Amino acid sequence: MKSLSLLLAVALGLATAVSAGPAVIECWFVEDASGKGLAKRPGALLLRQGTGGPPPRLDLDPELYLNVHDPAGALQAAFRRYPRGAPAPHCEMSRFVPLPASAKWASGLTPAQNCPRALDGAWLMVSISSPVLSLSTLLRPQPEPQQEPVLITMATVVLTVLTHTPAPRVRLGQDALLDLSFAYMPPTSEAASSLPPGPPPFGLEWRRQHLGKGHLLLAATPGLNGQMPAAQEGAVAFAAWDDDEPWGPWTGNGTFWLPRVQPFQEGTYLATIHLPHLQGQVTLELAVYKPPKVSLMPATLARAAPGEAPPELLCLVSHFYPSGGLEVEWELRGGPGGHSQKAEGQRWLSALRHHSDGSVSLSGHLQLPPVTTEQHGARYACRIHHPSLPASGRSAEVTLEVAGLSGPSLEDSVGLFLSAFLLLGLFKALGWAAVYLSTCKDSKKKAE
Repeated sequence: MKSLSLLLAVALGLATAVSAGPAVIECWFVEDASGKGLAKRPGALLLRQGTGGPPPRLDLDPELYLNVHDPAGALQAAFRRYPRGAPAPHCEMSRFVPLPASAKWASGLTPAQNCPRALDGAWLMVSISSPVLSLSTLLRPQPEPQQEPVLITMATVVLTVLTHTPAPRVRLGQDALLDLSFAYMPPTSEAASSLPPGPPPFGLEWRRQHLGKGHLLLAATPGLNGQMPAAQEGAVAFAAWDDDEPWGPWTGNGTFWLPRVQPFQEGTYLATIHLPHLQGQVTLELAVYKPPKVSLMPATLARAAPGEAPPELLCLVSHFYPSGGLEVEWELRGGPGGHSQKAEGQRWLSALRHHSDGSVSLSGHLQLPPVTTEQHGARYACRIHHPSLPASGRSAEVTLEVAGLSGPSLEDSVGLFLSAFLLLGLFKALGWAAVYLSTCKDSKKKAE
């Protein structure tokens, strides 16, 4: 009975996993409108269909309503893992023309510059982005839409390039690992048979764009001879095919590792897979962060007499990144009303201080007004908010003591006890010294 329940649970789990994710991806087909800018038309990718066949879409051009066949399974698998609560992905389609890679280091991929006849025909480049993935895929649509049961165009996935970390956030000084996978299936059996068995040669390229400038960090063509540009900033990539089936499909890995990231290394990263005459590219946005530390001076207790202003409070916010988005708030907790409220007083922030690791520090200042006896025991808190912190922020507090309204503290009591103990010891020592001197004098007189 238990085994039957277990099998049922596994079956239900598999069914849930297979049915997870969107069945249809809504897209925009983007093309040049004859010098009038870009024109957009709606389209859709049908990833899965029910037993009744593909649903009709009378609102779409049949050439842009695509029934997707994915031999390698990478596109389908990416959306089976798509979280149910995640925002709908943004999808764009455009025409694609097979061309050899333009970079000199990738020239070994296409010894013959002429595009093989097996790649003739229409091609579509599909780019899909969301908070949970960034994906690029090349589709080979059929020349004409099928008429039955609905007007729809069959399209086969040839190349898929995918990352599940489209917006990685890396702590300052730690290593960045940007995942990249890809899958390829030759578009026709003729294309596969015209090449040696096994996966084709490929090129991997990682670039960073920051403040409008592009910078090549790493390039590789595994298995090909040729002079390659040196890797920059200690970057390493895991560039290899994962399998060696004779005729495909094949999957590969191009994950990128960047050690000890610094602020200048954040920005847009472009990962490109080059195959002979075919390319796929995804975009990642790397952000660097370091949460701030917060402390208050004086650290424990602020003393003031009634009618006098307490000493200036200094909130030290240290070693954080980025410098933007920091907020410093001052709160009065447990005051006359018994609840927290905005602290009164003059406040200002210091200039940023820059550190060698790229982080920054600053200090917030609060000059309090004269205090009253009702404020005795109240707590002043410095609360900071920063993009690297939870929504509640981080705080430090100090207690206000109004002079004359509190008995001796534990520290004072201990100090008084130690002082009394030392005085008692001193008096005893003086008494012993007096007795000793008196005894010495009496002994001398008797001796005379």
